[in-house]
Amino acid sequence: MQGMNVLTGQPISDIEHLKQSIRDILSTPIGSRVMRRDYGSRLFQRIDQPITGALIAEIYADVVEALFNFEPRFEVSNVSVISATNGQLILSLDGKYIPTNEQVQIGGILIK
Repeated sequence: MQGMNVLTGQPISDIEHLKQSIRDILSTPIGSRVMRRDYGSRLFQRIDQPITGALIAEIYADVVEALFNFEPRFEVSNVSVISATNGQLILSLDGKYIPTNEQVQIGGILIK
């Protein structure tokens, strides 16, 4: 399955479509989409909290929950918080693209 780039309308590869989808899911606050109030992630609730081990665990759980619910093509194996400053999070994910069992890394996921 080939997807479409949300900005250009041009065709993109399966993996690029997956990355685009994951960024959209994680950067959408739950409750912000009309007719799809459960879509998105809880990451916006974590943005301004002090970074602790407990917060990192909550972020990991939020990512896994959101992707489990809305992106069945991806299985998360690792979540890294790259930066948590100035009201934003930058995350990196590792996991498996289920249709091909290919390992995928997605960096620079910005939540603000």
